[in-house]
Amino acid sequence: MLKESTKFQWLILLLVGMLLSFSSVKAQDTVSTTGIQFSSSTPGTAQKVIKKTVLVKPVKTVDTKQEKRSLWAIFIAGLLGGFAALLMPCIFPMLPLTVSFFTKGAENRGKAISKALLYGLSIIVIYVVLGLLVTVIFGADALNSLSTNGIFNFFFFLLLVVFAASFLGAFEITLPSSWVNKIDQNADKGGLAGLFFMAATLALVSFSCTGPIIGTLLVQAATTGALLGPAIGMFGFALALSIPFALFAMFPGLMHSLPKSGGWLNSVKVVLGFLELAFSLKFLSNVDLAYHWQWFDREVFLVLWIIIFALMGFYLLGKLTFSLDSPITFIPVPRLFLSTVVLAFTIYMVPGLWGAPLRSISAFLPPQSTQDFDLYTPTLTGANVNATKANHSAHKYSDIFHAPLNLDAYFDYDEGMVYAKSLHKPVMIDFTGHACVNCRKMEANVWPDKEVYKRVSQDYVLIQLYVDDKTDLAKDEQSVTATGKSIKTIGNKWSNLQAEKFQSNSQPFYVLLDNSGNLLVPPSGADYDAASYLRFLDSGLNAFQTNH
Repeated sequence: MLKESTKFQWLILLLVGMLLSFSSVKAQDTVSTTGIQFSSSTPGTAQKVIKKTVLVKPVKTVDTKQEKRSLWAIFIAGLLGGFAALLMPCIFPMLPLTVSFFTKGAENRGKAISKALLYGLSIIVIYVVLGLLVTVIFGADALNSLSTNGIFNFFFFLLLVVFAASFLGAFEITLPSSWVNKIDQNADKGGLAGLFFMAATLALVSFSCTGPIIGTLLVQAATTGALLGPAIGMFGFALALSIPFALFAMFPGLMHSLPKSGGWLNSVKVVLGFLELAFSLKFLSNVDLAYHWQWFDREVFLVLWIIIFALMGFYLLGKLTFSLDSPITFIPVPRLFLSTVVLAFTIYMVPGLWGAPLRSISAFLPPQSTQDFDLYTPTLTGANVNATKANHSAHKYSDIFHAPLNLDAYFDYDEGMVYAKSLHKPVMIDFTGHACVNCRKMEANVWPDKEVYKRVSQDYVLIQLYVDDKTDLAKDEQSVTATGKSIKTIGNKWSNLQAEKFQSNSQPFYVLLDNSGNLLVPPSGADYDAASYLRFLDSGLNAFQTNH
């Protein structure tokens, strides 16, 4: 029997893997709700100065590389989720039993390996089909709208809370026993069909442990808007789940290196439960921002995260136990290190209550402008925040939108263009969204750069257009497009503008225009290199000065 410290090395790898899967969300831009499917913009591409201004007309911004990056991020998240599922109490104890069945029931080692490979392939087929069914049932247009739809986001919040409660031991999510018995009977047939039904039995029996992980993965994949996202995510999940069966069938001696089953497996579930609970708050924040409830602000979000991760740290130290936990007689060193990391992260978030930018997690937090007590923005802008906000209050929609870093932004295209013409300045349109994690990351990590902030605040007229806002337009502004789309909300209006003018529906999407509405340089997406983003802004200024 291995030492308890060896077991918790697996727990450390699990937590790191799950945190990486959270960060993989940042690699995906959000999409607007028009239902139009275009490829996302190119982030970080070098912009060439256009010497002659041209009339704005549909600009096709096809970038298959961005779509591939999103699919790779989903695949990696699925892979990490699959490895996490292996450490669940419903699967880990079954690993040596299943491999033993292959090795003992086969005439030779080659036969055992082939059976294990077919078993693993069956697992992959089952979960990939599940991912494809999600796409077929919801459809491509529905997947595109999930990331910004208030009802779906609130449903996902409740769903993840249920998953978290399940992992924390409140109840188990199980499938009807009749399904399991029926599939298990078919597994006794032998041959290829028997192996397939054995894999199906594993999927059904382990659902109480894998269900929350699969559900979270499918939610994440669906809300990216990628058509093949759910299938790719399930492929990564199933691949990670199936690899150990084939690997241990090829090298049975490796089974001796596995830690023994025990109470540590439930600790894995509980840690995942805390992470699920923290992740669920992002979906609730999306709804709060889109509908302007204004009760789930940045500091409220941070307080909840601080409490959740503090409880996780205390749990790892053995100061907090749940009903299914085994007694802890001592704290292994790896578990101590892990609790130290979690508690250090907890303390790191505390200054955020006073406005600290917390750039490492800024993509998940509500915008800085929702902070009631902000000591950070005044130090950046060197201005009185309240006085400056009062100067901005005359802008249309300024009662519901607030620009980041106290920038003087306009939230209506026409109003912003009129102002730019009066000052003879170029315009930067920021197509953004409440649910856009990359938008928040750009605003927290790139825009505060001294030179970037100077360009945005002084050299351009900033127009921020929220493509996912649910506020109804005035009756005289509501309309129906030539293609039959209903324009009823602010989000509808700006999403339709982005799609018609620039053939794109990804956010963030930065467009540099002169004050007559002519395109200065090709638009850009997210670019986390401040120097590269500054070159993009300067190229627009150079083009404007050359032609004006």
